Amino acid sequence: MAKRDYYEVLGVDKNATAEDLKKAYRKLALKYHPDRNPGDKEAEEKFKEAAEAYSVLSDPDKKARYDQFGHAGVEGGAGGFGGGGFADFDLNDILNSVFGRGFNFGGSGGFGGFSGFGGFGGGSGRSQQRVQRGGNLRIKAKVTLEDIAQGVEKKYKVKKYVTCKTCHGSGSKDGEMETCGHCHGAGVVVEVRRTILGQMQTQSTCPHCNGLGKIVKHKCPDCNGEGVQLSEEVVTVPIPRGVAEGMQFQLSGKGHAGPHNGVPGDLIVQIEELPHDTFERQENNLLYTAYINFVDATLGTSLEIPTLQGKVKMKIEPGTPSGKILRLRGKGLPDVNGYGSGDMLVSINVWIPKATNKEERELLEKLRNSPNFQPNPSKQEKGFFSKMKDFFN
Repeated sequence: MAKRDYYEVLGVDKNATAEDLKKAYRKLALKYHPDRNPGDKEAEEKFKEAAEAYSVLSDPDKKARYDQFGHAGVEGGAGGFGGGGFADFDLNDILNSVFGRGFNFGGSGGFGGFSGFGGFGGGSGRSQQRVQRGGNLRIKAKVTLEDIAQGVEKKYKVKKYVTCKTCHGSGSKDGEMETCGHCHGAGVVVEVRRTILGQMQTQSTCPHCNGLGKIVKHKCPDCNGEGVQLSEEVVTVPIPRGVAEGMQFQLSGKGHAGPHNGVPGDLIVQIEELPHDTFERQENNLLYTAYINFVDATLGTSLEIPTLQGKVKMKIEPGTPSGKILRLRGKGLPDVNGYGSGDMLVSINVWIPKATNKEERELLEKLRNSPNFQPNPSKQEKGFFSKMKDFFN
């Protein structure tokens, strides 16, 4: 089932401010929270849908990718623009940022029971053990116009942290783990301070176990207890059709492995467009200069024009002036969002020979004073810059 537009989910437009987004999400979270709709699967799905929409639109980077590429810009998977999906955030963080820590829906005792979409309710009595996330990787993908026109898969050898094969990511030599004595397995430590406003309670990740709630008893000798090792790995990067210089997209889960079987990071791919020997690019249009002699320009001819899809025949009408721009519709580059393709714009350049022989000069001298060879431009004939302006407006 296709996902709904995130703006539609929250009931806001694309110009909504951060405060507008927060208010819209708060309203939906209160309405569809599972504690207020026990057993209602539809309400639970709408609650998840609203949380997903808010997690993307409240993040400036993810919002920018979503606005440009749609759902493909923030989702993982082969061939798509990965955004980490919904695996790398804590629903507690979203709810707490909107409602404030300790807000009680009436039954859940706050948000202690949330971790991703693993379940709802039963909050304050549950531990908040932290899953460690691997770091992101960045690579530059050099692509040609042919790659951009067709879409292509490229393979890159990268150095990255991978799950330790000896301990299978646990970090333990023998698989034994012991409960952290500092946080007693909760993964968090609570500190109570006295202030002029009364007692203030703060909660933070346990520094001894990094939020895992457990400590490795005997460290794996190959990864020193981290569960990851630096290695080389070949990653396959699908380059979508229509990308352009400077564009970035993410492949979810293709970055560094997370310590202790944590969530892997993302692979961030930046597009570097290589110059082309034949064409110039302007947005999704391609520019090509065709040279013809003045006889063909005068009498008309037929040219073979190269395109990224193969050669195309183009008719040159008699009397075609130098600088005239002809259009081959749909022969440019595809739009990255799937909105059709650009055009091939062919600029006609009449070639004037620098040297002539005696016979050629005699022929030209006979034509020099011919009435049809005298310059007599009409008011309807536009200059080069006017023509370019018409094509690109």
